[in-house]
Amino acid sequence: MEKGAEYIVTQMFFDNKKYFEFVEKCRESGITVPIIPGIKPLTTKGQLTVLPQIFHIDLPEELSEEAEKCKDNVSVKQVGIEWTIKQCKELIKSGAPTIHFYSMGKSDPIYRIAKELF
Repeated sequence: MEKGAEYIVTQMFFDNKKYFEFVEKCRESGITVPIIPGIKPLTTKGQLTVLPQIFHIDLPEELSEEAEKCKDNVSVKQVGIEWTIKQCKELIKSGAPTIHFYSMGKSDPIYRIAKELF
C-alpha cells in the first residue's frame, strides 16, 4: 500500500507453481497486498503458440499435449475448461483471495468454470 496499490492482479498463467513462487517473492520483499491470480482458459489450438509468443508465458507440457491430441477447437475448449477448473480449485484451496478470469471476449467458458467452482 506504500506505493498506492491495494491489490495485484497477475498476468495469465497456466501453472500454479508460477503463481505460488511469485506470491512468495512478493511477500519476501515486503509486498503485503492481496495478489489475485489471473486465469485464462485455453480455448483454441492456435493459443498454444500465440499465448506464449504474445504474453511470454510457458504452457505446461501436460496441457499442451492434451490440447494437441484434440481433433477440433470444441475439444480444446473442453480440455481448457477442465484444466482451469482443476487449477482454480487448487488456488482457492491454497488461499488465493479471489480469481480474475481473462475472458478475451469469450464468456461461455468462464460461465462454465464459475458454475463448477461456485
